[in-house]
Amino acid sequence: MTEKIIIAGFGGQGIILAGKILAHAGMVEGKNVSHFPAYGAEMRGGTANCSVVVSDRPVASPIITKPTSLIAMNRPSLEKYVDMVVPGGRVFVNESLIPIKVKRSDVEVRYIPANNLAEEAGSGKASNMAIMGAYIAATGVVNPDTFKKSIPEVVSARNVKLTEINLKAFDLGYGYGEEG
Repeated sequence: MTEKIIIAGFGGQGIILAGKILAHAGMVEGKNVSHFPAYGAEMRGGTANCSVVVSDRPVASPIITKPTSLIAMNRPSLEKYVDMVVPGGRVFVNESLIPIKVKRSDVEVRYIPANNLAEEAGSGKASNMAIMGAYIAATGVVNPDTFKKSIPEVVSARNVKLTEINLKAFDLGYGYGEEG
């Protein structure tokens, strides 16, 4: 099993953090992982994406040109990366911010109202955790409990106070992902 994920959106959506938590969870489970972040100098509001590989085999490169999954948190990210996903891959769309539908018929598409689920959990800032919950429910790339335990271990000390909200957003997203 090798899962190659691109998580993309704009700065401030927790794109890099989501990838870091996923890589950490994979590592805790003894899998081979890589996490390769990329973001514009603007930080909040600029572009942000990361590539994460989780595999039971050694990871040759952190660079992903043909992802098996895409998590798109905003429209520019969906438009930029959707055609890179391998046929038979998965695309997770934050339908709270992306009003368009994926035109490809050779990929599985899941529309997740990540911002709405995050607001329901207590903070719109947890949209990254909501969509990660849906992603993990759909793919099983890591155990959901491992991911949840990784949240407070990876989140910075100043944001650890949001752990309860992050966990609730993850659970709401996970439930949404199971339905899909």
